[in-house]
Amino acid sequence: MTTVTSQMQAPCGAPDEATVNRIARSCICYQTRMTAHAVTRAYNNRALAPLGLEVTQFNILAALAVAKTNSVTALSEALALDRTTMTRNLKRLEAAGLVSVSTGQGRAVRPALTEGGAALLSAAIPLWESEHVKMEEAVGADVWGRTRDGLRAIRRSVTDGRCG
Repeated sequence: MTTVTSQMQAPCGAPDEATVNRIARSCICYQTRMTAHAVTRAYNNRALAPLGLEVTQFNILAALAVAKTNSVTALSEALALDRTTMTRNLKRLEAAGLVSVSTGQGRAVRPALTEGGAALLSAAIPLWESEHVKMEEAVGADVWGRTRDGLRAIRRSVTDGRCG
Protein backbone atom coordinates (compact mmCIF):
# COMPACT_ATOMS: atom_id res chain seq x y z
CA MET A 1 0.00 0.00 0.00
CA THR A 2 1.35 3.39 -0.93
CA THR A 3 1.30 6.01 1.79
CA VAL A 4 0.28 9.60 1.32
CA THR A 5 3.76 10.87 2.10
CA SER A 6 5.32 8.68 -0.58
CA GLN A 7 2.84 9.98 -3.16
CA MET A 8 3.38 13.67 -2.43
CA GLN A 9 6.23 15.91 -1.46
CA ALA A 10 6.12 17.08 2.14
CA PRO A 11 4.86 20.68 2.36
CA CYS A 12 7.25 23.48 3.27
CA GLY A 13 6.24 24.09 6.85
CA ALA A 14 3.32 22.93 8.95
CA PRO A 15 -0.18 24.32 8.43
CA ASP A 16 -1.27 26.99 10.85
CA GLU A 17 -2.99 25.92 14.05
CA ALA A 18 -6.27 27.66 13.19
CA THR A 19 -6.57 25.64 9.97
CA VAL A 20 -5.92 22.36 11.73
CA ASN A 21 -8.41 23.23 14.50
CA ARG A 22 -11.04 24.22 11.91
CA ILE A 23 -10.59 20.87 10.17
CA ALA A 24 -10.88 18.94 13.44
CA ARG A 25 -14.09 20.81 14.35
CA SER A 26 -15.75 20.52 10.95
CA CYS A 27 -14.51 17.22 9.44
CA ILE A 28 -17.43 14.82 9.04
CA CYS A 29 -15.10 11.81 8.93
CA TYR A 30 -13.16 12.80 12.05
CA GLN A 31 -16.26 13.66 14.07
CA THR A 32 -18.17 10.50 13.13
CA ARG A 33 -15.12 8.26 13.75
CA MET A 34 -14.45 9.79 17.17
CA THR A 35 -18.11 9.46 18.09
CA ALA A 36 -18.28 5.89 16.79
CA HIS A 37 -15.23 4.92 18.84
CA ALA A 38 -16.65 6.48 22.02
CA VAL A 39 -20.07 4.86 21.56
CA THR A 40 -18.51 1.49 20.71
CA ARG A 41 -16.38 1.62 23.88
CA ALA A 42 -19.46 2.44 25.94
CA TYR A 43 -21.44 -0.52 24.61
CA ASN A 44 -18.43 -2.86 24.82
CA ASN A 45 -17.19 -1.84 28.27
CA ARG A 46 -20.32 -0.76 30.12
CA ALA A 47 -23.09 -2.86 28.60
CA LEU A 48 -21.94 -6.06 26.92
CA ALA A 49 -18.67 -6.87 28.74
CA PRO A 50 -20.37 -9.07 31.38
CA LEU A 51 -21.38 -11.41 28.54
CA GLY A 52 -17.99 -11.32 26.81
CA LEU A 53 -19.67 -9.83 23.76
CA GLU A 54 -18.72 -6.81 21.66
CA VAL A 55 -21.30 -4.53 20.06
CA THR A 56 -20.23 -5.55 16.54
CA GLN A 57 -20.83 -9.20 17.46
CA PHE A 58 -24.16 -8.26 19.07
CA ASN A 59 -25.20 -6.56 15.83
CA ILE A 60 -24.17 -9.62 13.80
CA LEU A 61 -26.17 -11.94 16.07
CA ALA A 62 -29.18 -9.61 15.84
CA ALA A 63 -28.91 -9.45 12.05
CA LEU A 64 -28.71 -13.24 11.82
CA ALA A 65 -31.74 -13.57 14.09
CA VAL A 66 -33.90 -11.70 11.58
CA ALA A 67 -31.95 -12.36 8.38
CA LYS A 68 -33.88 -12.97 5.20
CA THR A 69 -30.56 -13.83 3.59
CA ASN A 70 -27.57 -14.95 5.53
CA SER A 71 -24.67 -14.66 3.13
CA VAL A 72 -21.49 -13.04 4.41
CA THR A 73 -21.72 -10.43 1.67
CA ALA A 74 -25.32 -9.51 2.53
CA LEU A 75 -24.51 -9.29 6.24
CA SER A 76 -21.44 -7.17 5.53
CA GLU A 77 -23.50 -4.76 3.46
CA ALA A 78 -26.39 -4.66 5.93
CA LEU A 79 -24.07 -3.84 8.84
CA ALA A 80 -21.67 -1.59 6.88
CA LEU A 81 -18.71 -3.83 7.72
CA ASP A 82 -16.01 -4.81 5.31
CA ARG A 83 -16.00 -8.49 4.41
CA THR A 84 -12.71 -9.14 6.26
CA THR A 85 -14.10 -7.74 9.51
CA MET A 86 -17.29 -9.75 9.06
CA THR A 87 -15.36 -12.97 8.38
CA ARG A 88 -13.10 -12.44 11.40
CA ASN A 89 -16.11 -11.86 13.67
CA LEU A 90 -18.00 -14.85 12.26
CA LYS A 91 -14.99 -17.09 12.95
CA ARG A 92 -14.89 -15.91 16.56
CA LEU A 93 -18.65 -16.39 16.94
CA GLU A 94 -18.44 -19.84 15.36
CA ALA A 95 -15.58 -20.85 17.69
CA ALA A 96 -17.76 -19.77 20.63
CA GLY A 97 -20.66 -21.90 19.34
CA LEU A 98 -22.87 -18.86 18.71
CA VAL A 99 -22.96 -19.14 14.93
CA SER A 100 -22.80 -22.10 12.59
CA VAL A 101 -21.25 -21.65 9.19
CA SER A 102 -22.05 -23.83 6.21
CA THR A 103 -21.16 -23.59 2.58
CA GLY A 104 -23.79 -22.84 0.02
CA GLN A 105 -23.76 -22.88 -3.74
CA GLY A 106 -20.28 -22.35 -5.15
CA ARG A 107 -18.05 -20.71 -2.58
CA ALA A 108 -20.90 -19.03 -0.72
CA VAL A 109 -20.62 -19.11 3.08
CA ARG A 110 -23.88 -19.18 4.99
CA PRO A 111 -23.74 -18.20 8.67
CA ALA A 112 -26.69 -18.97 10.92
CA LEU A 113 -27.51 -18.28 14.54
CA THR A 114 -27.22 -21.31 16.84
CA GLU A 115 -29.40 -21.94 19.91
CA GLY A 116 -26.50 -20.71 22.03
CA GLY A 117 -26.24 -17.58 19.89
CA ALA A 118 -29.97 -16.94 20.24
CA ALA A 119 -29.74 -17.39 24.02
CA LEU A 120 -26.79 -15.00 24.29
CA LEU A 121 -28.58 -12.46 22.10
CA SER A 122 -31.64 -12.71 24.36
CA ALA A 123 -29.43 -12.10 27.41
CA ALA A 124 -27.65 -9.20 25.71
CA ILE A 125 -30.74 -7.31 24.56
CA PRO A 126 -31.68 -5.92 28.01
CA LEU A 127 -28.07 -4.81 28.55
CA TRP A 128 -28.04 -3.12 25.13
CA GLU A 129 -31.42 -1.50 25.81
CA SER A 130 -30.24 -0.13 29.16
CA GLU A 131 -27.15 1.46 27.58
CA HIS A 132 -29.21 2.83 24.69
CA VAL A 133 -31.67 4.46 27.10
CA LYS A 134 -28.79 6.02 29.08
CA MET A 135 -27.23 7.47 25.94
CA GLU A 136 -30.51 8.76 24.57
CA GLU A 137 -31.38 10.37 27.90
CA ALA A 138 -27.91 11.95 28.07
CA VAL A 139 -28.27 13.72 24.72
CA GLY A 140 -32.06 13.96 24.58
CA ALA A 141 -34.48 12.15 22.29
CA ASP A 142 -34.79 15.16 19.95
CA VAL A 143 -31.03 15.52 19.52
CA TRP A 144 -30.66 11.78 18.97
CA GLY A 145 -33.49 11.77 16.40
CA ARG A 146 -31.94 14.64 14.43
CA THR A 147 -28.47 13.09 14.71
CA ARG A 148 -29.71 9.69 13.53
CA ASP A 149 -31.46 11.30 10.56
CA GLY A 150 -28.34 13.32 9.75
CA LEU A 151 -26.10 10.24 9.90
CA ARG A 152 -28.47 8.38 7.58
CA ALA A 153 -28.41 11.30 5.15
CA ILE A 154 -24.60 11.30 5.17
CA ARG A 155 -24.51 7.53 4.58
CA ARG A 156 -26.97 7.79 1.69
CA SER A 157 -25.07 10.65 0.08
CA VAL A 158 -21.83 8.67 0.23
CA THR A 159 -23.28 5.35 -0.95
CA ASP A 160 -25.31 6.83 -3.82
CA GLY A 161 -22.32 8.76 -5.11
CA ARG A 162 -23.47 12.32 -4.42
CA CYS A 163 -20.24 12.94 -2.54
CA GLY A 164 -16.89 11.27 -2.24
